Amino acid sequence: MGEKREPYLQPMRRVDGTVDPNPTFWEAKLEAARRGSLAWGFAAFFLGYGGYYLAVVVLGAVRPHQDGGFDPSQPPNTGPLLLLAFAPNILLGLVPAVFSWWRGHGLRADFGILPRRRDLKIGLICGLCALFGSWAMTMVIIAVSGPPPETDLARLMQGDRTVWLFLFALFAFLGAPLTEELLMRGALWGALEHYRIPRVAILVLTSVIFALIHQEAWRTPVLFVGGLAIGAARMITGRVSASMVAHATNNFLPALLLFAVAR
Repeated sequence: MGEKREPYLQPMRRVDGTVDPNPTFWEAKLEAARRGSLAWGFAAFFLGYGGYYLAVVVLGAVRPHQDGGFDPSQPPNTGPLLLLAFAPNILLGLVPAVFSWWRGHGLRADFGILPRRRDLKIGLICGLCALFGSWAMTMVIIAVSGPPPETDLARLMQGDRTVWLFLFALFAFLGAPLTEELLMRGALWGALEHYRIPRVAILVLTSVIFALIHQEAWRTPVLFVGGLAIGAARMITGRVSASMVAHATNNFLPALLLFAVAR
Protein backbone atom coordinates (compact mmCIF):
# COMPACT_ATOMS: atom_id res chain seq x y z
CA MET A 1 0.00 0.00 0.00
CA GLY A 2 2.99 2.25 0.45
CA GLU A 3 3.88 1.99 -3.22
CA LYS A 4 3.72 5.32 -4.99
CA ARG A 5 1.57 5.14 -8.11
CA GLU A 6 0.45 7.42 -10.89
CA PRO A 7 -2.73 5.58 -11.93
CA TYR A 8 -3.57 7.75 -14.92
CA LEU A 9 -0.20 7.12 -16.55
CA GLN A 10 -0.31 3.31 -16.58
CA PRO A 11 -2.84 0.57 -17.43
CA MET A 12 -5.12 -0.82 -14.75
CA ARG A 13 -3.70 -3.66 -12.64
CA ARG A 14 -5.46 -6.49 -10.89
CA VAL A 15 -5.58 -6.90 -7.11
CA ASP A 16 -2.70 -9.37 -7.30
CA GLY A 17 -0.57 -6.79 -9.09
CA THR A 18 -0.71 -8.33 -12.57
CA VAL A 19 -1.58 -6.20 -15.57
CA ASP A 20 -5.16 -6.37 -16.79
CA PRO A 21 -5.03 -8.44 -20.04
CA ASN A 22 -7.84 -6.28 -21.42
CA PRO A 23 -6.55 -2.73 -20.94
CA THR A 24 -9.13 -1.12 -23.24
CA PHE A 25 -10.49 2.06 -21.63
CA TRP A 26 -8.35 1.42 -18.56
CA GLU A 27 -8.32 5.12 -17.79
CA ALA A 28 -12.12 5.27 -17.79
CA LYS A 29 -12.27 2.14 -15.63
CA LEU A 30 -10.04 3.77 -13.04
CA GLU A 31 -12.20 6.89 -13.04
CA ALA A 32 -15.39 4.84 -12.63
CA ALA A 33 -13.91 2.86 -9.75
CA ARG A 34 -12.71 6.02 -8.05
CA ARG A 35 -15.96 8.00 -8.31
CA GLY A 36 -18.31 5.29 -7.11
CA SER A 37 -22.04 4.98 -7.81
CA LEU A 38 -23.99 7.39 -10.00
CA ALA A 39 -27.23 5.43 -9.68
CA TRP A 40 -29.03 8.75 -9.20
CA GLY A 41 -28.03 9.71 -12.74
CA PHE A 42 -31.31 8.48 -14.25
CA ALA A 43 -33.34 10.72 -11.95
CA ALA A 44 -31.07 13.66 -12.73
CA PHE A 45 -31.38 13.01 -16.47
CA PHE A 46 -35.17 12.76 -16.58
CA LEU A 47 -35.72 15.67 -14.20
CA GLY A 48 -33.23 17.83 -16.09
CA TYR A 49 -34.79 17.01 -19.43
CA GLY A 50 -38.30 17.44 -18.00
CA GLY A 51 -37.32 20.76 -16.45
CA TYR A 52 -36.11 21.90 -19.84
CA TYR A 53 -39.56 21.47 -21.37
CA LEU A 54 -41.29 22.89 -18.34
CA ALA A 55 -39.21 26.04 -18.78
CA VAL A 56 -40.26 26.13 -22.43
CA VAL A 57 -43.93 26.01 -21.40
CA VAL A 58 -43.44 28.76 -18.80
CA LEU A 59 -41.67 31.02 -21.26
CA GLY A 60 -44.44 30.35 -23.76
CA ALA A 61 -47.02 31.38 -21.16
CA VAL A 62 -45.32 34.72 -20.44
CA ARG A 63 -45.07 35.48 -24.15
CA PRO A 64 -48.53 34.43 -25.41
CA HIS A 65 -48.46 36.92 -28.25
CA GLN A 66 -45.95 34.79 -30.15
CA ASP A 67 -47.66 32.26 -32.41
CA GLY A 68 -47.05 28.76 -31.13
CA GLY A 69 -45.51 29.95 -27.86
CA PHE A 70 -41.82 30.24 -27.09
CA ASP A 71 -39.62 27.85 -29.07
CA PRO A 72 -36.00 27.66 -27.87
CA SER A 73 -34.94 26.51 -31.32
CA GLN A 74 -36.39 29.73 -32.80
CA PRO A 75 -35.11 32.56 -30.60
CA PRO A 76 -36.21 36.10 -31.31
CA ASN A 77 -33.66 38.05 -33.27
CA THR A 78 -33.62 41.15 -31.15
CA GLY A 79 -31.90 42.41 -28.03
CA PRO A 80 -31.64 40.44 -24.78
CA LEU A 81 -34.52 38.19 -25.84
CA LEU A 82 -31.90 36.26 -27.80
CA LEU A 83 -30.53 34.90 -24.54
CA LEU A 84 -33.95 33.53 -23.56
CA ALA A 85 -33.37 30.88 -26.21
CA PHE A 86 -30.87 29.24 -23.89
CA ALA A 87 -32.72 29.76 -20.60
CA PRO A 88 -34.30 26.26 -20.68
CA ASN A 89 -30.93 24.82 -21.72
CA ILE A 90 -29.43 25.87 -18.40
CA LEU A 91 -31.64 23.35 -16.57
CA LEU A 92 -30.07 20.51 -18.53
CA GLY A 93 -26.87 21.04 -16.59
CA LEU A 94 -28.25 22.59 -13.41
CA VAL A 95 -30.27 19.56 -12.34
CA PRO A 96 -27.35 17.08 -12.64
CA ALA A 97 -25.19 19.57 -10.75
CA VAL A 98 -27.73 19.80 -7.91
CA PHE A 99 -27.97 16.00 -7.74
CA SER A 100 -24.21 15.76 -7.63
CA TRP A 101 -24.00 18.17 -4.69
CA TRP A 102 -26.97 16.53 -2.95
CA ARG A 103 -26.58 12.80 -3.61
CA GLY A 104 -23.04 12.53 -4.89
CA HIS A 105 -19.61 13.90 -4.11
CA GLY A 106 -19.60 17.09 -6.14
CA LEU A 107 -18.97 17.91 -9.79
CA ARG A 108 -15.24 17.31 -9.64
CA ALA A 109 -15.53 13.84 -8.13
CA ASP A 110 -18.69 12.64 -9.90
CA PHE A 111 -18.05 14.00 -13.38
CA GLY A 112 -14.41 15.02 -13.55
CA ILE A 113 -15.47 18.50 -14.57
CA LEU A 114 -12.05 20.12 -14.18
CA PRO A 115 -10.07 19.42 -17.36
CA ARG A 116 -6.57 18.00 -17.28
CA ARG A 117 -4.03 18.42 -20.02
CA ARG A 118 -4.96 15.01 -21.40
CA ASP A 119 -8.64 15.98 -21.44
CA LEU A 120 -7.79 19.03 -23.52
CA LYS A 121 -5.79 16.93 -25.97
CA ILE A 122 -8.32 14.11 -26.32
CA GLY A 123 -11.22 16.57 -26.37
CA LEU A 124 -9.67 18.66 -29.13
CA ILE A 125 -8.96 15.61 -31.28
CA CYS A 126 -12.44 14.16 -30.78
CA GLY A 127 -14.03 17.58 -31.33
CA LEU A 128 -12.25 17.97 -34.66
CA CYS A 129 -13.38 14.46 -35.60
CA ALA A 130 -16.95 15.45 -34.67
CA LEU A 131 -16.71 18.59 -36.78
CA PHE A 132 -15.29 16.78 -39.81
CA GLY A 133 -17.64 13.81 -39.42
CA SER A 134 -20.67 16.08 -39.13
CA TRP A 135 -19.58 17.99 -42.24
CA ALA A 136 -19.07 14.76 -44.19
CA MET A 137 -22.48 13.43 -43.15
CA THR A 138 -24.08 16.74 -44.11
CA MET A 139 -22.55 16.47 -47.59
CA VAL A 140 -23.88 12.92 -47.94
CA ILE A 141 -27.40 13.94 -46.91
CA ILE A 142 -27.35 16.91 -49.30
CA ALA A 143 -26.22 14.63 -52.13
CA VAL A 144 -29.04 12.18 -51.39
CA SER A 145 -31.95 14.41 -50.41
CA GLY A 146 -30.99 17.89 -51.58
CA PRO A 147 -30.25 21.11 -49.67
CA PRO A 148 -31.36 21.36 -46.06
CA PRO A 149 -34.33 23.50 -45.04
CA GLU A 150 -33.57 26.97 -43.75
CA THR A 151 -32.47 26.73 -40.14
CA ASP A 152 -32.92 29.13 -37.26
CA LEU A 153 -29.15 29.50 -37.20
CA ALA A 154 -29.21 30.70 -40.80
CA ARG A 155 -31.95 33.22 -39.96
CA LEU A 156 -29.91 34.51 -37.03
CA MET A 157 -26.98 35.09 -39.38
CA GLN A 158 -29.18 37.45 -41.34
CA GLY A 159 -29.70 39.63 -38.27
CA ASP A 160 -27.67 42.47 -36.83
CA ARG A 161 -24.27 41.93 -35.23
CA THR A 162 -24.95 43.07 -31.66
CA VAL A 163 -23.57 42.34 -28.21
CA TRP A 164 -26.61 40.14 -27.62
CA LEU A 165 -25.82 38.08 -30.69
CA PHE A 166 -22.22 37.79 -29.46
CA LEU A 167 -23.43 36.50 -26.08
CA PHE A 168 -25.77 34.11 -27.86
CA ALA A 169 -22.85 32.75 -29.91
CA LEU A 170 -20.66 32.58 -26.80
CA PHE A 171 -23.25 30.47 -25.00
CA ALA A 172 -23.51 28.18 -28.03
CA PHE A 173 -19.73 27.74 -27.86
CA LEU A 174 -19.25 27.34 -24.09
CA GLY A 175 -22.59 27.20 -22.25
CA ALA A 176 -24.39 24.55 -24.29
CA PRO A 177 -21.46 22.09 -24.17
CA LEU A 178 -21.31 22.48 -20.39
CA THR A 179 -25.03 21.92 -19.73
CA GLU A 180 -25.62 19.24 -22.36
CA GLU A 181 -22.55 17.24 -21.39
CA LEU A 182 -23.45 17.28 -17.70
CA LEU A 183 -26.81 15.79 -18.68
CA MET A 184 -25.79 13.34 -21.42
CA ARG A 185 -22.22 12.23 -20.80
CA GLY A 186 -22.45 13.02 -17.08
CA ALA A 187 -25.72 11.93 -15.47
CA LEU A 188 -27.03 9.54 -18.12
CA TRP A 189 -23.65 7.99 -18.97
CA GLY A 190 -22.80 7.57 -15.28
CA ALA A 191 -26.13 5.87 -14.55
CA LEU A 192 -25.73 3.44 -17.44
CA GLU A 193 -22.16 2.78 -16.37
CA HIS A 194 -23.38 2.03 -12.84
CA TYR A 195 -25.52 -0.79 -14.20
CA ARG A 196 -22.53 -2.20 -16.09
CA ILE A 197 -23.80 -1.51 -19.59
CA PRO A 198 -20.89 -2.03 -22.02
CA ARG A 199 -19.12 1.23 -22.79
CA VAL A 200 -19.55 0.94 -26.55
CA ALA A 201 -23.29 0.41 -26.05
CA ILE A 202 -23.39 3.48 -23.79
CA LEU A 203 -21.58 5.48 -26.46
CA VAL A 204 -24.11 4.51 -29.14
CA LEU A 205 -27.16 4.94 -26.90
CA THR A 206 -26.16 8.37 -25.60
CA SER A 207 -25.32 9.48 -29.14
CA VAL A 208 -28.78 8.43 -30.34
CA ILE A 209 -30.47 10.29 -27.47
CA PHE A 210 -28.20 13.30 -28.02
CA ALA A 211 -29.31 13.45 -31.65
CA LEU A 212 -33.01 12.95 -30.90
CA ILE A 213 -33.37 15.52 -28.11
CA HIS A 214 -32.35 18.30 -30.50
CA GLN A 215 -35.55 17.56 -32.45
CA GLU A 216 -34.09 18.50 -35.81
CA ALA A 217 -35.12 15.71 -38.16
CA TRP A 218 -32.85 16.71 -41.05
CA ARG A 219 -29.79 16.95 -38.79
CA THR A 220 -30.43 13.81 -36.73
CA PRO A 221 -27.81 11.67 -38.56
CA VAL A 222 -25.37 14.58 -38.42
CA LEU A 223 -25.88 15.00 -34.69
CA PHE A 224 -25.51 11.25 -34.16
CA VAL A 225 -22.15 11.18 -35.90
CA GLY A 226 -21.01 14.21 -33.94
CA GLY A 227 -22.29 12.64 -30.73
CA LEU A 228 -20.22 9.51 -31.35
CA ALA A 229 -17.02 11.52 -31.63
CA ILE A 230 -17.86 13.71 -28.63
CA GLY A 231 -18.81 10.66 -26.56
CA ALA A 232 -15.55 8.97 -27.53
CA ALA A 233 -13.70 11.59 -25.49
CA ARG A 234 -15.77 10.61 -22.44
CA MET A 235 -15.28 6.91 -23.11
CA ILE A 236 -11.50 7.21 -23.43
CA THR A 237 -10.81 9.40 -20.41
CA GLY A 238 -13.77 8.64 -18.15
CA ARG A 239 -14.20 12.38 -17.53
CA VAL A 240 -16.94 14.73 -18.71
CA SER A 241 -14.41 17.54 -19.07
CA ALA A 242 -12.97 15.80 -22.14
CA SER A 243 -16.37 15.56 -23.84
CA MET A 244 -17.06 19.20 -22.92
CA VAL A 245 -13.87 20.23 -24.72
CA ALA A 246 -14.86 18.06 -27.69
CA HIS A 247 -18.37 19.55 -27.75
CA ALA A 248 -17.04 23.10 -27.54
CA THR A 249 -14.56 22.39 -30.35
CA ASN A 250 -17.39 21.06 -32.49
CA ASN A 251 -19.55 24.13 -31.74
CA PHE A 252 -16.79 26.70 -32.23
CA LEU A 253 -17.07 27.09 -36.01
CA PRO A 254 -20.89 27.42 -36.09
CA ALA A 255 -20.75 29.91 -33.21
CA LEU A 256 -18.03 31.92 -34.96
CA LEU A 257 -19.95 31.95 -38.24
CA LEU A 258 -23.12 32.97 -36.41
CA PHE A 259 -21.50 36.22 -35.29
CA ALA A 260 -19.07 36.79 -38.16
CA VAL A 261 -21.60 36.42 -40.98
CA ALA A 262 -24.21 38.65 -39.34
CA ARG A 263 -24.43 42.18 -40.73
